[in-house]
Amino acid sequence: MRKVEYKDTEIAVKKKLGQNFLTDRNITRKIVAASGAGAEENILEIGPGFGALTREIIEVCRAFTVIEKDRRLAEFIRTEYPQLTLIEGDFLDIDLKPLAEEKPLRVLGNIPYSITTPILFKLLEHRHSLVSATLMMQHEVAMRIVAKPGTKEYGILAVQMQASFDVDYLFKVGRKVFRPQPNVDSAVIRMTPKKEERMEDQPGFSRFVRTAFHQRRKTLLNNLKESYNLELVDSNTLTLRAEALSIEDFFKLFSQLRPLSQ
Repeated sequence: MRKVEYKDTEIAVKKKLGQNFLTDRNITRKIVAASGAGAEENILEIGPGFGALTREIIEVCRAFTVIEKDRRLAEFIRTEYPQLTLIEGDFLDIDLKPLAEEKPLRVLGNIPYSITTPILFKLLEHRHSLVSATLMMQHEVAMRIVAKPGTKEYGILAVQMQASFDVDYLFKVGRKVFRPQPNVDSAVIRMTPKKEERMEDQPGFSRFVRTAFHQRRKTLLNNLKESYNLELVDSNTLTLRAEALSIEDFFKLFSQLRPLSQ
């Protein structure tokens, strides 16, 4: 088992938690600056680890909340940064609504590669509790989130995130600034909930998008016909593949569908 030492604290790196610790302060400063974090905001950091990002956030906001699952790292943060509100637990199990009762959350984090997608969908579910989320993740995943129609990266993740967030690709982060060094590069993106809510039925829209992309090489007709009444949909649209549709096209198509189970 690999170990990382910081300020006389040696902690075993847990591969199952996807732990890779950032070591370059220039990168952490850029992340905080790009997030727009300010002194009076309700900031939440996901997985502070050894506090590389934490200490930069403290430069602009003296007190905020962090969520850390690893017991040893939670104890380190508790000792090193006693002014912070520490929630020891799995971010995926935490209800964000109570944390955003007084003020919406500005989320930051170097999130584990292994659970990036579940974290993203958790933030999507709680988008009404957010000001923004500025996250470092695997570069490949970041490219899938910001992908454009007609590209091989464009799929479920891009449509789901772009339907509810304005998404900005900020910058790439090389693998050499992490301990232990991962086998892939990273990137930082910022997601800001759209001002105009277009999604009255988020679960229904999510099911529709997953169904539309179920088999990428098949047309929308073939992917949707077993689950939806398509009578109101233009026949030319149904000859397309899901990857050809813009976010606006997905909204329009969803409004024309009726689930067959109803």
